[in-house]
Amino acid sequence: MEERETVIQMRSIVKSFAGVRALNGITFDLHPGEIHGLVGENGAGKSTLMKILSGAYTPDSGQIIVGGVSYRTLSPRLSGELGIEIIYQENLLVPTMNVVENVFVGCEESRLGFADFSGMRKHAKDLLDELGIGLDLSRRVETLSVSEQQYVKILKAFVRKPRILIMDEPTSMFNVRDAGKVLDMVQRIASTGISIIYISHSLDEVVRVADRITVLRDGAVVTQFDNSGRDVPIPSITREMVGRSMEKFYAREAHEVGEVILEVKGLKRTKEGPSVSFDLRRGEILGISGMVGSGRTEIIRALIGADPRHAGEIRLRGGAVALRNPRESIAAGIAYVTEDRQKLGLMLGASIVENLTIVSLERKIPGYFTNFRNHVGLIKGIYDELGVKASSPFQVLRYLSGGNQQKVVLGKWLFEDSDIFILDEPTRGIDVGAKADFYKIMSDLAKRGKSIIMISSDMPELISMSDRVLVVSNGQIVRELVGEEITEHNIIIWALEVNAHG
Repeated sequence: MEERETVIQMRSIVKSFAGVRALNGITFDLHPGEIHGLVGENGAGKSTLMKILSGAYTPDSGQIIVGGVSYRTLSPRLSGELGIEIIYQENLLVPTMNVVENVFVGCEESRLGFADFSGMRKHAKDLLDELGIGLDLSRRVETLSVSEQQYVKILKAFVRKPRILIMDEPTSMFNVRDAGKVLDMVQRIASTGISIIYISHSLDEVVRVADRITVLRDGAVVTQFDNSGRDVPIPSITREMVGRSMEKFYAREAHEVGEVILEVKGLKRTKEGPSVSFDLRRGEILGISGMVGSGRTEIIRALIGADPRHAGEIRLRGGAVALRNPRESIAAGIAYVTEDRQKLGLMLGASIVENLTIVSLERKIPGYFTNFRNHVGLIKGIYDELGVKASSPFQVLRYLSGGNQQKVVLGKWLFEDSDIFILDEPTRGIDVGAKADFYKIMSDLAKRGKSIIMISSDMPELISMSDRVLVVSNGQIVRELVGEEITEHNIIIWALEVNAHG
């Protein structure tokens, strides 16, 4: 490719954590107004490289050149002054503040020495219109959906007028339709001259928007594609990432499904709400699909007692159960792997062994005091089975990749030896290789007679892993798909209720 001006150059960047080398001499650059896709398996080094660029991490060695000036390291403040903004995959918003307050926190606008709330609201409204986002600025963040919160993070970064915008899995919270809106918005932002580093495990999205695509593997750059024609074959990218063809990622061994283990009849979240009924069989993987906001997760949370339930009968192994709260669900053998693993599924400041044993602490490790270092033997089998990549079982969770964090979330329920596993977006934000590992674990659980409810927005995942798929729209099950009925076409038309409207 022809030589072009660069806004950023990162040269020979090295970074290690607890004896594990995360970056091994990475060199990376970014052109003005370019969308540069950054892909690779979890643990490949993508997020670590970007956190060095944003000033969150200090490199062990290497050079960062921004605007022709060389830096040994950046601080968050210096990174901001240089016009670098990062939209993290994790939620870093203040839940009790409204949208405008979150957007301007730390960079409040003032008038006559006082916060200019009306001016900030107008500024935010202008940005919404410019970016094509529909959002109620007066709502508190805690009342917004996950996808709406992602819009707030994008708005928060954009209001600071960045020169370089780093987007880490920006569409992981969105359905197909809303993801398309985000991609259009990314291209509009780049057309204004802002340079974008686009990190995503959705390779079709990367090919659609990126001008160049850099592939990382094991902390090093393995190849770079010129995608100016938007025509780089996805299998070529995948082979560079993991060294195997995509066809292998979604293979599942067939096995016999047993008797009904869970029956839900007439479940209603509110008095006026729709009635939901379904069952789950032993050894079955039951997929639940629907657009974001369709009520998929809300149905399950009402089932396990995490949210209020107005009415409904629940029968487990033939007998009626109350399941008035999550504690009763856990005692009944039901595991819930939440979609927000970082906020609700893990203790990020604790070790792997602490996270794996926390659910079963009272039952399997009696006593008022415990030394977790004495319990590594209890979790060793699960730790090895899951193939968690870490320096030791005592490594702190926040330093693991997303895929390895997700394995630990599942591992705590394996240690509890639950019978029913409810997995809400189980592979969101993890790479194709980690997905393959996770699918194998799911298949093995089903073959052992464990039952799985899988809520997912990933069509290939639903189609390849599910024995049945329930499609949810407006808080109710509008269709059950079985066997050859489980197609992307059928899922989409029922999720959008095309059939219901003729």
